[in-house]
Amino acid sequence: MILVKDGRVIDPVRGVDDVLDLVLDGGKIAKIGKYQRSEDYERVIEAKGCVVAPGLVDVHVHFRDPGLTYKEDIETGAAAAAVGGFTTVVCMANTKPPVDNAETLGYVLDRGAKCAINVLTCATISRGMQGRELVDMEELAACGAAGFTDDGIPLMDEGLVKSAMERAAKLGLPLSFHEEDRAFIESPGVNQGAVSRALGLGGAPALAEDVLVARDCMLALHTGARVNIQHISSANSVQLVRLAKEMGAHVTAEATPHHFSLTEDAVLEKGTMAKMNPPLRTQADRYAIIEGLKDGAIDIIATDHAPHAAEEKAKPFAEAPSGIIGLETALALGITNLVRKGHLTLMQLIEKMSLNPARLYGLDKGTIAEGADADLVIFNEGKRWEVGPEFVSKAANSPFVGEELYGKVKYTICAGRVAYEDGQE
Repeated sequence: MILVKDGRVIDPVRGVDDVLDLVLDGGKIAKIGKYQRSEDYERVIEAKGCVVAPGLVDVHVHFRDPGLTYKEDIETGAAAAAVGGFTTVVCMANTKPPVDNAETLGYVLDRGAKCAINVLTCATISRGMQGRELVDMEELAACGAAGFTDDGIPLMDEGLVKSAMERAAKLGLPLSFHEEDRAFIESPGVNQGAVSRALGLGGAPALAEDVLVARDCMLALHTGARVNIQHISSANSVQLVRLAKEMGAHVTAEATPHHFSLTEDAVLEKGTMAKMNPPLRTQADRYAIIEGLKDGAIDIIATDHAPHAAEEKAKPFAEAPSGIIGLETALALGITNLVRKGHLTLMQLIEKMSLNPARLYGLDKGTIAEGADADLVIFNEGKRWEVGPEFVSKAANSPFVGEELYGKVKYTICAGRVAYEDGQE
């Protein structure tokens, strides 16, 4: 038994924001109230001055395992997640080989089961991520796939997408979509505009995202499927999702910390460390994402944790891979750029980083209540710290290295066991 004492407990389900104690027993939250320290507890965690919130849930991570484990593997990815306060993550399926069969799915889940946090995975939507033939969605669902996505590659066959939605709706599982129509992209990783012109690159316009978001919102409305728009980056796409929700579509959208924190100008300063798909866009797009987070058009904050080796990111911009790591900085970026600036309350931030992601995948997570899973993050909201250059992740490809952020994770507890403890004062 563990007693978590005198922390500011935040529960987005019941709207609780109060200084309370928690008793953890058998992987569950046994009691909530005020308790005296006693010999009945194996450990007492003093949480005075810290926030105690439901463990964070990230619905969009790349652990590169199997096949690309020099970038990251399931164990190091899970360890990085624990440092960031995440107790549950959902891996993307674009591994080598991709998770389009029961054997590869089982490999990921078996490795994940040995980690200190909950590691789930999606399966692909199409076989081999080729966009031509659907996987056996029923078999993969029965084997434990959390949902389906070809993240990293857009699906261009509208008929295949419609069929996938119809089958996923019957299974009650979500589909997540990477929305970039390559027909409009001259060079990926940088927004088409002033910065791409300064770099002599064609860039990737918001149009590439907008046309597919519009298509899939309407297909979601028609099929009744649960559809998640991944890493939304465009003001127009935010408005399209908002409209689809008003029309009754079961559409959610996720925003990354880098898209609500940075603009395309970061590419001029950070180079390939700010190269990602979809790219960082304009200040107007960033403000629209923040507005979407505020009014509920955007439900989820997800990292799109995408580790790469240092030598890969050291290549010229056009040759370097897209993507950045994000698990170890996500909560602090949310506190620094959303909460401290008055865009979201801390309760709203936790809702978008824990409860709403859990709801997308039908997980019984995201709440602090008696009988609930003892998945918790304990953090000092006002603690200032400098990012990097070392990370628990195998990779260090972050544009935030050297930045000072607010909000430091002190403990991550999963199933009543301490998965991470910050040894620094």
